[in-house]
Amino acid sequence: MKSSRLLIGSALAGLVAAAVAAQAGAAEKAAPTEKCYGVAKAGQNDCGTARHSCAGKATSDNDPAEWKYVPKGTCEKAGGSLAPGGKGARK
Repeated sequence: MKSSRLLIGSALAGLVAAAVAAQAGAAEKAAPTEKCYGVAKAGQNDCGTARHSCAGKATSDNDPAEWKYVPKGTCEKAGGSLAPGGKGARK
């Protein structure tokens, strides 16, 4: 009886360890991102600006001062800019 409990406990510990390792590996393989100004929708910005200090506080769509993280290389294709109010940002 004792050995079967030990075996089950070891198997469960192994499954938990494998799941944790898989999640850590997936996080390391995440695509690189960049800040993209002028593409955030109202309430969907990723961080603060000179007007507010929190994510999710944008009051209008595509404000050139607001930004979101996007996959690297996609910002300007989406009509945004890599600099606040810069070329490509919708004004």
